[in-house]
Amino acid sequence: MKLSISGKILATDTQAVAVVGSREMSLRGQKLTRRFVKELVQNGYTIVSGLARGVDTLAHQTALENHGRTIAVLGSGLDIIYPPENKTLAGEIVKNGALVSPFPRGTKPYPKNFLARNRLIAQLSLAVLVIEGKRRSGTLSTASWAANAGIEVFAVPGSEATDWLINQGAAIAKRPSDIIKYLRP
Repeated sequence: MKLSISGKILATDTQAVAVVGSREMSLRGQKLTRRFVKELVQNGYTIVSGLARGVDTLAHQTALENHGRTIAVLGSGLDIIYPPENKTLAGEIVKNGALVSPFPRGTKPYPKNFLARNRLIAQLSLAVLVIEGKRRSGTLSTASWAANAGIEVFAVPGSEATDWLINQGAAIAKRPSDIIKYLRP
């Protein structure tokens, strides 16, 4: 798969954790996203997510606010930022991370493209953290790609998607140190 990249991928970006979740984030989800991302960034991890509304957007913003690196994987060509309200955020990500797309320029954000995006999010990460979500959501496709590739999936208990993932064998993440201890035993 040929990737299009805007910004820079550094050698340190191999130490990455994907942070994904609901587009309609709860207040609890906001607090959890900020807490987990801040601590992961402070421990040297790059944050990977999909630039979608909700958890993805906040994960990228929090990484940048804490002087960390972040990679946004798009479900469109690099010239079509989706959702459009994230154009400014995408520009900030390029300065301290990268926008990555498996699609050529001009590719619109068709629903089928997001499955390929979710796969790439998992592939770029050492672990995937699911903050919250509904039982039927794209978040679960990222978790599924990760699990099938042998990448550890962590879930914060307390939502339909995360409780289901935990019942399926995902690791429980109650605090950021749960992930950090796994990655640095």
